[in-house]
Amino acid sequence: MSPNGSDRSPRRPMRRKLLQAMTAGLVLATATGCTYKDFPRLGMPTPVTEEAPRILSLWQGSWAAALATGVLVWGLILWATIFHRRSRTKVEVPPQTRYNMPIEALYTVVPLIIVSVLFYFTARDESKLLSLDKKPDVTVNVVGFQWSWGFNYIESVPGSTGDAKTDKNLDAIPDRFKTDFPANAGGVYDVGTPATRNPQNGNPGPTLWLPKGKTVRFVLTSRDVIHSFWVVPFLMKQDVIPGHTNSFQVTPNREGTFRGKCAELCGVDHSRMLFNVKVVSPDRYAQHLKDLAKKGQTGYVPAGIAQTSHEKNRETNNL
Repeated sequence: MSPNGSDRSPRRPMRRKLLQAMTAGLVLATATGCTYKDFPRLGMPTPVTEEAPRILSLWQGSWAAALATGVLVWGLILWATIFHRRSRTKVEVPPQTRYNMPIEALYTVVPLIIVSVLFYFTARDESKLLSLDKKPDVTVNVVGFQWSWGFNYIESVPGSTGDAKTDKNLDAIPDRFKTDFPANAGGVYDVGTPATRNPQNGNPGPTLWLPKGKTVRFVLTSRDVIHSFWVVPFLMKQDVIPGHTNSFQVTPNREGTFRGKCAELCGVDHSRMLFNVKVVSPDRYAQHLKDLAKKGQTGYVPAGIAQTSHEKNRETNNL
């Protein structure tokens, strides 16, 4: 009987709350709409490039490390709560220990090991994902501007004359990227507005076409402020910076139309900076470029703000 004369045990409300919390957690875990096939990706979309599984693996490994750390910490908390509670030992003030060198060494060394391992795998994968050693099959200059996107297809297309290596609209792109441009690439372009729609599915934004199975190099430039080029199922995004040119390569391995967006808060209409990526067969891709040429969309739209002298000097020193 409790001190106030009631038969109700003070532990019952706590047990009831614990049961309610566990039930709520179970409901949340099962009501997310994810199937057992989606769960291993831990919220990531299905990869659609040859490089994306490397990113997914890093994501999964980070979650595994976080879960292992969490289990260790939760276990220590529960152990201390259960086996060192006052009601069990009947000791009002337990013995006080000022120093415990093994424990102090443990909680100093273990975090350093965790951070070092995560840094190693992150640096390894980042180096691989940003490598431009392989010559691309296709090069696209992605131009970010408030509030949409332009796509310069640096290709030799029938009906388009010129040379991307000397075109003044592409002066913002450093020469080190132009060495891999095709010869006599007159090129074609497509440029959108926030009101542009994909004609097949009605999704907002212009549509970037890519060939399946071909290595695509994106050369990213901006006309105004910092944007970020993010194709969601590529599992990768990169900043589009005025006065600095970024680049990365992917090899799409699945046909379809995928969503893209700006992932950098770039102003009042940032949420409208959307686009689509349509991956098709190489033959259909080549036909699309011809169709753009027939529409008169030949040559290139201005790539953006010229690269600063400081940045050019840095790149020259690193060559």
